[in-house]
Amino acid sequence: MNQKFRLGLVLLVLLSGCKSADQKTDTVIKVASHTEPMTTLVNLAKEEVKASGYTIELVSVSDNVQANAILNQKEVDANFFQHQPYMKQYNAANKGTLKAVQPIYDALVGFYSKTYSSMEQLPDHATIAIPNDKANEGRALAILNANGLITLKADAGYQGTIDDIIDNPHGYQFMSVDPLNLVYAYDEADLVFNYPTYMKPIGLTPKQDALLLEKSDGYFAISVVAREDNADSEKIKALVKAMTSDAVKNYITEKLGESVVSMI
Repeated sequence: MNQKFRLGLVLLVLLSGCKSADQKTDTVIKVASHTEPMTTLVNLAKEEVKASGYTIELVSVSDNVQANAILNQKEVDANFFQHQPYMKQYNAANKGTLKAVQPIYDALVGFYSKTYSSMEQLPDHATIAIPNDKANEGRALAILNANGLITLKADAGYQGTIDDIIDNPHGYQFMSVDPLNLVYAYDEADLVFNYPTYMKPIGLTPKQDALLLEKSDGYFAISVVAREDNADSEKIKALVKAMTSDAVKNYITEKLGESVVSMI
């Protein structure tokens, strides 16, 4: 065997090995998430996705910002923790290319109080804690507006901010808090907006304990999010199929019914 032929054969073997490794890696769907019940649903989808020839790797992240950053930087294939308005806010601020591909459930959000058991007890000039990001701030204020506690500009919709309040007859004071820290504001504020995910660890559920509840319309549905460049890929199709499987549907209905509305 001459030297050139031998070298060519070695290169062919090496290239074949690389190709095999790439193909193997390509069957792994990396999904970033960081809190319940999102992580549980991703883990349920792990079993369901096997039928499509893929495996799911749950990538744990520290917060919402990291979950979107690593998806936008193509370190993961998808994430599962957010609603589309929050995703759009990220895209606008970071030149992101994230794309919502499948709503899964709408969390029942509302307002809670450690001190008062009804809205009638809430005094004038009470302190109300709301999220400091625009998407969730607008959601919280829309609930107060819908219940006649404040009046927002007519065109505010879900995009309203504190500056869009045109009537505050009770003189409420607003605290702007990072969404992940709202649960701690429960001890400080008279009223606090929050998601069931963050209230569950302290033993509260929206249907039982919230003084005000949002009427769900799916606008803020927690969704599987990918990127524009991979949203139509076989990987993401397999992920969506697994995330909308009967196993996931049943878990949402049977285990999360007190906190969410299924979108699948």
